[in-house]
Amino acid sequence: MSYGVVHQFKGGTKEQYAASIAAVHPADGSLPAGQLFHAAGPSESGWTIMAVHDSQASWETFRDSILMPRMQQGIEGGFTSPPEETVFEIVTEGRA
Repeated sequence: MSYGVVHQFKGGTKEQYAASIAAVHPADGSLPAGQLFHAAGPSESGWTIMAVHDSQASWETFRDSILMPRMQQGIEGGFTSPPEETVFEIVTEGRA
């Protein structure tokens, strides 16, 4: 079952997003293994990122082996604090 992840970075900027994504996504512009969709943009309180993974396991693998280690090391120009996170199993897929 697909798995959705929403990260809200209060006060986050497009520049911080660009630096952070460059540090955690493949350099060729593709998505990380298991990630099916990625979108990001400005929101009322900062910057919001939404991703869909093919399973909860692929999200947890990406989070634990790539995302968190890089963020804990610090990413020059990247987000400076952890996001508010919402995760959910996707039970309806497709277009409205």
